[in-house]
Amino acid sequence: MKKDYYEVLNVDRNATLDEIKKAYRQLALKYHPDRNKSPEAEEKFKEISEAYAVLSDPEKRRAYDAYGHAGIDSRYTREDIFRDVDFESIFRDFGFGFGDSIFDIFFGRDRHRSEYVKGSDIRYDLEITLREAAFGAEKEIVVPRRAKCTECNGTGAASESSLVKCKTCRGAGQVQNMRVSGNTQFIQILTCPDCHGRGVFIKEKCRNCRGTGMTIIETKIKVNIPKGVDDGYSLVIRGKGELSERGGPPGDLYVVINIKKDPVFERVGDDIICEVPIPFTTAVLGGTILVPTLEDKKIELNIPPRTQTGTLFRIKAKGMPRFKREGFGDELVKITVKIPEKISREAEELLYKLREMGL
Repeated sequence: MKKDYYEVLNVDRNATLDEIKKAYRQLALKYHPDRNKSPEAEEKFKEISEAYAVLSDPEKRRAYDAYGHAGIDSRYTREDIFRDVDFESIFRDFGFGFGDSIFDIFFGRDRHRSEYVKGSDIRYDLEITLREAAFGAEKEIVVPRRAKCTECNGTGAASESSLVKCKTCRGAGQVQNMRVSGNTQFIQILTCPDCHGRGVFIKEKCRNCRGTGMTIIETKIKVNIPKGVDDGYSLVIRGKGELSERGGPPGDLYVVINIKKDPVFERVGDDIICEVPIPFTTAVLGGTILVPTLEDKKIELNIPPRTQTGTLFRIKAKGMPRFKREGFGDELVKITVKIPEKISREAEELLYKLREMGL
């Protein structure tokens, strides 16, 4: 036989929501399976969590106060009891992981995944530089997500006095229907047809959420960009999508990488290409030039005599890090011969002499 929910949490029947939450926090800290490894701890944790799930929800609490456990068991499945309960903030304070863990404790991993409806996933397009893609980076993004309205605690009403108790079900959200079969009477408990199970009507809507019970909040999330990531790659951050409306875990956040066009380098797979202009004399006679690299340092490159425009030189291991693999791509240097826009009269005369020599 189930214990009284108020007794389970050791609170008075007139306890406020803050008092109920405080009592649950203390008991959860004591019996959470991550901290208490005794055989009885998990069952005790389930018991106090079920009590909190019911008493922290205004509709479920009204049904329980009116009909006891029958008002809950006849209306809600075990999964429904935990729908939209904010365990996350409590366990985050304790340093426990949330995600799937709380549902695994109650229902087991396979059952939870098959019966719960997961929250919607969110896509976020993140623009980064080529150098950030090469060497990795930590970025902070702001993601808009739906959450329970903090002004009305999800009721959708401007105040408690704006919630008018349904006259049909007297606030329970359920009505009784008596049936007679032979000499036996049956009592059916059905969802109230007038308030559709809410137990109340909203007289004045909450201005913050306009009666929906939900608002959009901006959540700051840190994203770690791995080295060598490519354009269009999706980073998955579990549990940072939309909250579930059906009692399941939150959805996931998909961060899609968009690499900005670099003014110097063009990426081709793990290799990078840069175009470097050289003087006409260096192209003819050869010499040493400085070329840029992803490390933002210039290195020397030897140019052999009579190098033509379009010649490619390969510098080993100066390209992109290979994503999730060892090693680096190469840097390809494409030579363009720079023709001076202005030359001295003396230089012009020398060029005429070279032309006469067949050069």
